[in-house]
Amino acid sequence: MALGAVRSLAVFRALQLGDMLCSVPALRALRAGLPHAWITLVGLPSAGVFVERFSHLVDELLPFPGAPGLPEQVDSRGELHDFFRSAVARRFDLALQLHGSGCLTNALVGRLGADRMAGFVPSGTIAPPGFIAWPDDLPEPLRYLALTRALGLPDDGPGLEFPLHPGDRAEAASLRHAAGLHEGEYICLHAGARLSSRRWPLENFVRVGQVLASRGWPLVLTGSPDEKALVIDLNRRLRAAGCASSLVHTMAGHTSLGGMAALVAASRLLVSNDTGVSHIAAALRHPSVIIASGSDVRRWAPLDARRHLVLSADAPCRPCAFEVCPYEHQCAWGVEPATVLAAIDKQLEQLTNATA
Repeated sequence: MALGAVRSLAVFRALQLGDMLCSVPALRALRAGLPHAWITLVGLPSAGVFVERFSHLVDELLPFPGAPGLPEQVDSRGELHDFFRSAVARRFDLALQLHGSGCLTNALVGRLGADRMAGFVPSGTIAPPGFIAWPDDLPEPLRYLALTRALGLPDDGPGLEFPLHPGDRAEAASLRHAAGLHEGEYICLHAGARLSSRRWPLENFVRVGQVLASRGWPLVLTGSPDEKALVIDLNRRLRAAGCASSLVHTMAGHTSLGGMAALVAASRLLVSNDTGVSHIAAALRHPSVIIASGSDVRRWAPLDARRHLVLSADAPCRPCAFEVCPYEHQCAWGVEPATVLAAIDKQLEQLTNATA
């Protein structure tokens, strides 16, 4: 497919933040290979914060209202017909499907009305021009680079990125100052995740936090505004377990996305579920210990396995997309607090040796 004449490009990826970060290497390749093209992200309305932060890669967001079969967002307000009519009027030169194998999404991308399409088709089916078979054996960032490479676009590799702005750092510095925290001398605990099935049990976070606090580590409890109640509960449980109030600091609901990322960047270590903040840590190249419940570790684990230790337990139902686990959460309970603490100790030792 000759791409030199492309001046308007729609990229369909209607997913959450962590998924969006994994597509950044492919977006870099698109921007570098098509420097004069206007790039429109067709994504969830919440992707506005992504487009704002990655304005060097994406020119605008076209909010996608959702569609039947897509778990991230259902078109509950009946806006899909009007959305496609508006999209067709834009007359995109090319529509790129960066949302899975195409089993559900190729028909949606086809309705954008672009002159040409490119993307993925399910493995085992015939790929038309511009399409490749879904590379199911690759980690997430490399899947989308496989497509841009097939289209002839060079790239600079699969590294993620998350630009931190001066305002992000200033926000984090202000929060640290108010809490009496010093850079590199606290550990972030992130107990939330969008799906409850992806959350390590809260009592396990309490057990890990209790041990860390007993060693004198201040704990910063991060989370999105939607996770504020969960984090307040974690704070309460940590206090009840004997953690000094001076060592436990709840930041969920008190930061912007960039402010939270800057707090993580200034910490000693992130301990988190496999969720958006784990991908932020990977993008920042900041050390982490990640408990992966339910997810496909081969697909979603950070590529730098030394900097980011991912812990998981086998279960016959992995990977899953249940909101609430119907199988007693074997994959989460299978990761013991002692295992997580051992991984934390390994990371802290590596960090100490690296700065010695």
